[in-house]
Amino acid sequence: MKPIWIVDDDQSIRFVLEKALMREGLPTRSFTSPREVLQALEHPGDEPGPQVLVSDIRMPGGSGLELLGKVKERLPALPVIIMTAFSDLDSAVSAFQSGAFEYLPKPFDLPKAIELIRRAVEESQREEVSAVAQEETPEMLGQAPAMQDVFRAIGRLSQSHVTVMITGESGSGKELVARALHKHSPRASGPFVAINTAAIPKDLLESELFGHERGAFTGAQAMRRGRFEQAEGGTLFLDEIGDMPFDLQTRLLRVLSDGNFYRVGGHSAIKANVRVIAATHQDLEQRVREGGFREDLFHRLNVIRLRLPALRERREDVPMLTRHFLQRSAQQLGVESKRISDAAMSLLMHFQFPGNVRQLENVCHWLTVMAPAQVIEPKDLPPEVAMSAPLKGDTLPTQSVIDGNPVGLPTEAIEPLGMAMPVAVSESRAAVPASPAVPAIGEGVTPVVLNMPGADWENGLEAEAMALLASGRTDVWDVLSRRFEGRLIATALVNTRGRRIEAAHKLGIGRNTITRKIQELGLE
Repeated sequence: MKPIWIVDDDQSIRFVLEKALMREGLPTRSFTSPREVLQALEHPGDEPGPQVLVSDIRMPGGSGLELLGKVKERLPALPVIIMTAFSDLDSAVSAFQSGAFEYLPKPFDLPKAIELIRRAVEESQREEVSAVAQEETPEMLGQAPAMQDVFRAIGRLSQSHVTVMITGESGSGKELVARALHKHSPRASGPFVAINTAAIPKDLLESELFGHERGAFTGAQAMRRGRFEQAEGGTLFLDEIGDMPFDLQTRLLRVLSDGNFYRVGGHSAIKANVRVIAATHQDLEQRVREGGFREDLFHRLNVIRLRLPALRERREDVPMLTRHFLQRSAQQLGVESKRISDAAMSLLMHFQFPGNVRQLENVCHWLTVMAPAQVIEPKDLPPEVAMSAPLKGDTLPTQSVIDGNPVGLPTEAIEPLGMAMPVAVSESRAAVPASPAVPAIGEGVTPVVLNMPGADWENGLEAEAMALLASGRTDVWDVLSRRFEGRLIATALVNTRGRRIEAAHKLGIGRNTITRKIQELGLE
């Protein structure tokens, strides 16, 4: 990881932060003046750039404010934390509005300072991942007629500032469409800011969207810009807008109507120059009829509607997407890209993919890790995919073209192996590494598969518990708890490509908790 840069003319401040960050396993590099920082940025040599910059506001030879502006010109996505005495805070707030990640008032509580720096590190890493994904990944792939309609719509909207509503199932790529709309719009040079309104607790969502003033609520030690201000001059993508709390819908409507908003605890209106793109997998008309979504906000958002097709509606794109995801997973893991046989591809094309493109991407990543040979055969696929069969009324052609060669569907693919819909997060089934610390399901008893196609995992759990209890064991709670936690954590790590902090965040547990559990369960 790149180091945390600390800029302060006070040696004691530098020493305290260096030691505390070293205990946390975070590398540091210290400077005594802004001039030294700028020289290091201009002539980096072999030294890596900063992950986060922590700077004092008043130093000989330059101020933290001037340094903030110059650093942002070079590294606009770099989180910058400003250390400032309480007497400086009020005068500095207005100048920080266009750059600082957060403020650290002096004298500071060291654990809180380290936690703030950790948040900045996580934000910086997310920005890096997002930037790499945008740079390396095509906007969207698809030759199916339904996707061509989407591409044409993006082209027609390329010079427009109009509000757009994107609908489609979870995992179908709604954010990719939003990014494409931004990239091909007059606002392309501005920021693209995304927020999932369903992933943020109701009590925090208002502050996330509109920001807050210092002292607006307990813990608000400094002013913070919200997503609307961060997206100034660019595009704000509101994902899962159907889950926004009703009272916040009123505030959003006001912004869309007159372009003004107030920070939480603020009294001055702020003008928003932002294009809003919303997305949802829900039926908003039904939500309006049920009273869960404001009708006036629905009409304000629903100026132009784009419907993104589910993957099962464009199965001819599965081969192209599969090859792309296999190549990308191989690049990420530093291994040779695997190939997929015609028979295995046919099974993939038959699978319903309830998780859509995101699920196919996860399956390809799993195959890159778990498939034993360079050519992926049907037996290498996750069980729910390998056992997939055409559903009643399935219109998939019996002849497909893969890699330019016509192939027929294999006999085993059309046997009636099971008609029920598979579990949505299907790629998790084989994600748990074999470990003596996490026994296999049914060890010593009749095995019960918890997530085979059509199975109810809760019923499977009940049956497994009954089998263990009947065997006379007295550690059933511990056995099942360890297996459940091991499967859950391993699946989350597969989903996040091994990033523990992100996996912990998605599971709703702390980073120390996930680290301890990985060690206890033998998942290293």
